[in-house]
Amino acid sequence: MYTGRPDATKDPRTYAAHMKQCSAWAKAGATVIPRTLRYPPDYPAARPEEKGIDVALAIDFVACALDGLFDVGVIMSTDTDLRPALEYVSRKCASQCTAEVAAWRSPTARSRLSIKGASLWCHWLHEADYDAVHDAVDYNAQSPPGVPRP
Repeated sequence: MYTGRPDATKDPRTYAAHMKQCSAWAKAGATVIPRTLRYPPDYPAARPEEKGIDVALAIDFVACALDGLFDVGVIMSTDTDLRPALEYVSRKCASQCTAEVAAWRSPTARSRLSIKGASLWCHWLHEADYDAVHDAVDYNAQSPPGVPRP
């Protein structure tokens, strides 16, 4: 799971909730790959942004393909910044592995990553799939000691 991580000094409450969530994901068997969010100069008026997490995922996807760590690599994202990694793996590593994508299919979500001139298999996930993995826990429900709730 590639995720943006709040800064503990700038947003301790959200950081604490994020850490609880990452711990739950790890206990469930996920590997969590975090990158600290970028905070604009006018924070908190402007929201923090995820920066570099797509690059980290793309590098790992290509590196794992080159190292032979998977037979089939599936990227679940619609972020077009990941397209070059998919292109590279599907064209340069085709003899050793297959690149595929996954995406949500619903009345409002129908987009998926694709590569011009190539046929990428898409694992379309539906509402039942979402319900099976949905994390409904409110990780903000308990603030860490010394951090007031808003």
